[in-house]
Order: sequence, then structure tokens, then C-alpha cells
Amino acid sequence: MAPAGDAFATGLPDFTTVVARVTPVVVNISTTQRLDTLAQNDAASPGGGDRDDPSEDWYRHFFGALPSPRHGDDGGGALTAESLGSGFIISADGEILTNYHVIKDAERITVKLNDRRVLPAKILGVDPSSDLALLKINAVGLPVAAIGDASRLRVGQWVLAIGSPFGFDHSVTAGIVSAKGRSIGSEQYVPYIQTDVPINPGNSGGPLFNLEGQVVGINSEIYSRTGGYQGVSFAIPINLAMQVVRQLRQHGHVTRGWLGVNILDLSPDMAASLHLSRPEGALVREVVPASPAARAGIQAGDVILTYGGANVVSSQALPPLVGSTSAGRDVPLTILRDGKREMLRVRIGVLPTNAMNQSGEAGEQYGLFDSLGLAVRSLSSGERRRFHVAAGGVMVEQVIQGAGRRAGFEPGDVVLMVNSTRVTGLRQFQFLARQLPVTRAVPVLVKRSRQTLFLPLRAGG
Repeated sequence: MAPAGDAFATGLPDFTTVVARVTPVVVNISTTQRLDTLAQNDAASPGGGDRDDPSEDWYRHFFGALPSPRHGDDGGGALTAESLGSGFIISADGEILTNYHVIKDAERITVKLNDRRVLPAKILGVDPSSDLALLKINAVGLPVAAIGDASRLRVGQWVLAIGSPFGFDHSVTAGIVSAKGRSIGSEQYVPYIQTDVPINPGNSGGPLFNLEGQVVGINSEIYSRTGGYQGVSFAIPINLAMQVVRQLRQHGHVTRGWLGVNILDLSPDMAASLHLSRPEGALVREVVPASPAARAGIQAGDVILTYGGANVVSSQALPPLVGSTSAGRDVPLTILRDGKREMLRVRIGVLPTNAMNQSGEAGEQYGLFDSLGLAVRSLSSGERRRFHVAAGGVMVEQVIQGAGRRAGFEPGDVVLMVNSTRVTGLRQFQFLARQLPVTRAVPVLVKRSRQTLFLPLRAGG
């Protein structure tokens, strides 16, 4: 069968052939949750219980959770909430891949197939770090999705999504790949595919197809200031997802590689001082004692330029490379030290469950934003208690000459919101900083000592 991308009627691809071929592998997923369980989990989670905080709902795991309270059928009259999401079949005997947040806290999971059958599902395994879940239904002879290669995607390439936005089964939307390797929010190990494919609540967990009908991503998140689609959608690359699936099948859980460094991006000035022609690589701020990096001889001040033969273009590029490396593997690194390039070999370890909090390996702890003249970092637990910030936010560590100083920032300020968007972490602040308009100032909500104030920030202004 010829690829659908070869058929052009009006200068645009003809999606009809590929849609007819792949629709049977897409499923609708609904879950039932006890509201008292959800309330307990919210209260126990960081920032939980604050229902006025929209950061979790709007930014990270916005869609796939449309609660509609009703009385349950457990005889106790307990209120339940139903949510909708999407998924797709990856084995003929009923394995289904979806987002973790679609089925999180679910007491019952139901899968609706394209042939209208409705079957209960059980969880085979989950990986919250990559927001993936592997489900199983009792069925045989099912159509199976063709798995593609996300690394071969090109920016500008046509892609399409099939899912259940707002519960409307098997809705098809199309767009192009806007960018690759995006790091958003506090996510460290997922190099997201950014698209302009219209995605809405209920699409979460559904497949992103290329025009050959192969799954290249899993629609997972949107970036929005209104709670609805605004032209920016994110998908988990299928290559990473299938690595997770293989581990869930074999072990029931996922392990990731660990290097043990605290890293940040280089500013243009820092790159020039190190005799680099452009800001590239990951600057090592700190090495975790007794970590693989420490044993390999990596030192604070080193710049990691390559990892396993792959160029490290920024600090964001390193964590996915390390995380996808098997523990025990020896990997060559190129570092810049004292103006000279050196080759080291490091034996990758297993990422501890609390490594992200301890080491900030993804650069989540510190970041220098040269365009604004601000050095910022994540808040410590003590600072969160002192400033009464349950989750999110970044601390201004240093203010140098630039837009930040002109706006009135001071060291010790806690940035909570940029232009009406809550700051959920260092990576998201970086994203917001890059989107600032140059023609006008935007309000930035800041906590300073015992007061809360807005500062007018203008990029380059």
C-alpha cells in the first residue's frame, strides 16, 4: 500500500487511507475513582489540598481528568469520579499503552474498542517518571499498532492524532512537528516532541501517527494559559515509550541510568570565557560523592560536550541520554577542562529513587538565564516552609545587569507566576523566559520576605 503522504489532492496530504487503516488500534479508556481517595492523595501530595493552585491541572497533566461526581454502586453511596483518556493496542493479546495520569488512582479501568466492545483492564505496570502505563485486557486477535521511529521525525513533517477528546471516540486531528527534544516542566528524562496538532482533554494517552500509519509518539501534554488547546502540544517519543514497555514486561518496573552530576547551561559569557565558539554542553556545577561521575574523575567546572558519541548541545540533552543507558554500561565522555578536551569513561549506575532531589542531575536545581540577567534555582524544603510555597516556584540566586535588574528583581525573590502562568519548576521558568515578548512588559508574581508583589518584566527591555 502506498504511503498516504504520496496522495495530494489540493496540495495537502490525503489522510483518509491512513486513518482508515490505523483507527482500529486506538481505544477509549475510562476510569472510576473514589473522590475520598482522590482527596486523600491530593492532601498527601506536595502542594496537595490547594485546589486554587492550577499548575498541576493546567500545565503538566491537564487532560485525561474530567471528574463528574456521582454516587457509586458499592452500596455505601460513596461519590465517584469518571475520567476519560485514550490509548492504543500494542499486542494481539490485549496489551494497551497509555499515560500514567490517565489511570492514576483508578479503582476501575474500562477499555472501549473500535468494534464497540467494552472490556475491563488491569494494570501490568506504570512508570510515573515518563508518565506511561501498560494495561491488559482479556482479548485475542486484536489489531496491533505499527511502531515507528521517532528519531527519524523531521520538524515540519505531517503527523496526526486519534483519540477521544471530551469523550468523542476516534476523533482525528492533524498538524506538523514543531520541534523535537523539548524539556518541559520538571520532566527530566523525556525529550518531548512538540506539535501543533489540536489536542484536548481525553486525547491524553492516544497515539501520534506519521503518514505511514506508524506510531511515533504518545500525546501527553499541552501548554496552555487558558486550560484549552492553544497550538502547543507535546508527545512522548515512541522509542522511549517502548523502552519503558520492555522493562515493564520483564521486571514490572523501570530503572534508569545515573551519572551523578548537578548541571546547568552555559551562558554566552561563560562559553566565551572557556574559549567555546558557542554555548554548548552541560556545565558540571557539582558531583555527587561516590557517584559514577565521581569514580570516573568528573569534576565541578568540567563541561560535558559528548556522551556516548552524541553531542550534548545543552544541559537539557544530557539526562535523556543518561536515563536511557543501561546500568553497568561503560560510556565514553568528552569533557572540557582547563581549556583542553579530555576523554573519560564512566560506568553508569542505577538512578536512585531520590536522585533527582539529591543531585539535580537534569539541571533542575540551577539555571543561568543570561538574557534576563538572573541566576535562579529550585527551592529547598526549608525555603518552601519559610515562604509557604507548597510546590513550584524558583528562587532568584543572583541578579546581574539586564532585564531582571531593570524590573526590580532582588536576590532571594521567589518567582511564582509569569504572565498569569504558574511556575511549576526551573525548566518551565526557562521555557516561559524564552517566550517573553520584547514589545511589552509582562507581570511576574514574586514573594519577597513577607510581601507578595508583581514586577514588570520585559525581555531585553
